[in-house]
Amino acid sequence: MIRYGILSTAQVVPRFVAGVKESHEGEVTAIASRGIEKAQKMAQELEIPAAFGSYEELCQSEAVDIVYVAVYNKGHYDAAKLALLNNKHVLLEKPFTMTLEQAKELFVIAKERKLFLMEAQKALFLPITKQIQQVIQAGKIGAIRWLDSVTAYPNIDHISWFRDLSAGGGVFRGAGTYPLEYMQHLLAASPNEYKGTLVFPEGQSDAQAQVTLNFPEGVLGTIFLTVDLDLPKRMIIYGEKGKIIVPDFWKTDTAEIHYNDGEKETLHSTQNSEFVFEVEHVNDCLKQGRLESPVVTKELTLKTVEITEAIYKNNQK
Repeated sequence: MIRYGILSTAQVVPRFVAGVKESHEGEVTAIASRGIEKAQKMAQELEIPAAFGSYEELCQSEAVDIVYVAVYNKGHYDAAKLALLNNKHVLLEKPFTMTLEQAKELFVIAKERKLFLMEAQKALFLPITKQIQQVIQAGKIGAIRWLDSVTAYPNIDHISWFRDLSAGGGVFRGAGTYPLEYMQHLLAASPNEYKGTLVFPEGQSDAQAQVTLNFPEGVLGTIFLTVDLDLPKRMIIYGEKGKIIVPDFWKTDTAEIHYNDGEKETLHSTQNSEFVFEVEHVNDCLKQGRLESPVVTKELTLKTVEITEAIYKNNQK
């Protein structure tokens, strides 16, 4: 079995643990928080054998093969580096790091120590995502001309640090990675140009973001993110013969194809945990001795961190 240790007791953790439990060869053996009480409470709730009151203890545990890092955004780099320096493989939640320099350093350390390092990006492994790729590759909606994403989180303040830009808060850093990487994945290409506008309430992190991406062959990508509005969350892929509407594209089990002649087709997959497919991929990579994922590649992660960092810099001049 591949043994997972988890850094954090954040709200994503129970859902991730469910994915590991559903996987064929994964098990969660330890969890850590900066306070032992939190770790023990979640360990008991999720039936995790060991709980630690420090990240160092978990990273030094011989009962852990790979560390899943789900700490607050700014803490991603330090936590992942700690795990790597203790010779643990790492699955690092998005956004990968705050800066491109940090991201590059983590990949260098992983390579030097022959350790697997991947950004957690469950959306790319969903069965429905593969079906959408097949529809596109078969030319069923013709040549892709535009991808448009809308993501809204109107009730965000359960994340205590979300409004704090210095902690890595903000709607673009928090949720922009999903559409950025989903679009690049579907198109098998990175954007040639990009620009973005972020809206900062006084003294707070960004509450709204609008990003435009120019991909090769004249394909346009647009991303809108907000915590100020309650809007349907979806991505629409527009082709010359029709469009694919993907609701909640980062976790969905369904999508609709609308053809220009008025015909419709529904795509559907069966899933319990939306995390299990990502976990199965990680398990396979570790069994094969890979240091990088062939799906969430180093190049994809670095490009996304580069875009994110550049847009924040351009909006804070």
